Amino acid sequence: MAVMKTHENALILFARTPQLGRVKTRLHPDLDHETIGGLYRCFLDDSIDTLCSLKNADSFIGAYPPEQSGHFAALAARRGITVFAQEGGGLGERMRNAFRDRFAEGYEKTAIVGSDSPSLPPAYIETAFGSSRDVVLGPSTDGGYYLVGMNRRVTEIFDAVAWGSATVLEDTLERIKNTGATLELLPLWYDVDTLADLRFLKTHLRLLAHGGKNNCQSTREFLARLNL
Repeated sequence: MAVMKTHENALILFARTPQLGRVKTRLHPDLDHETIGGLYRCFLDDSIDTLCSLKNADSFIGAYPPEQSGHFAALAARRGITVFAQEGGGLGERMRNAFRDRFAEGYEKTAIVGSDSPSLPPAYIETAFGSSRDVVLGPSTDGGYYLVGMNRRVTEIFDAVAWGSATVLEDTLERIKNTGATLELLPLWYDVDTLADLRFLKTHLRLLAHGGKNNCQSTREFLARLNL
């Protein structure tokens, strides 16, 4: 895949192909699969808006599983985003390979964000790219992280991490310590996985809108129609 490199930074959104019954599964059976699918598409729309708002990074979407719907391909043409298939047997391996490929393409700094934090402030990502540390982590309230960034290849930090557990952040911090890499932690933020998380997000976005902040518009408008 040929990449038209225009910046020194690469920003990757790790996202699942929006297939019914395959995304945000912890919201079922509180919500039906059709509603969850529509919600997740809003998460993607708002996350991609955040990607494209960054003026100092080339934007990528790492699709998993390798997409078959054409959903991301259509976005790529419209928004100037490069789409690639995540490669590897587990999340750690897939992130390691994504970092490897971006550094091989000549990027100086690379960051990966997930699609579970549609309200993530772009300023946090800008801080990550402005860091001089080897590794930047954005800790999330569920014990994981919403962002991981690097300015050199220290992907061994993904080894021996219990992915999907509440110790992902602690495991990674221990691995970073063992490598001797320097670290910067971003402000704490939150993922949206459960119905309680979704209710919090709805309230948060409503209050932000009252304060004149209309970010995360697709998700906010979708949630306004749901009786949670």
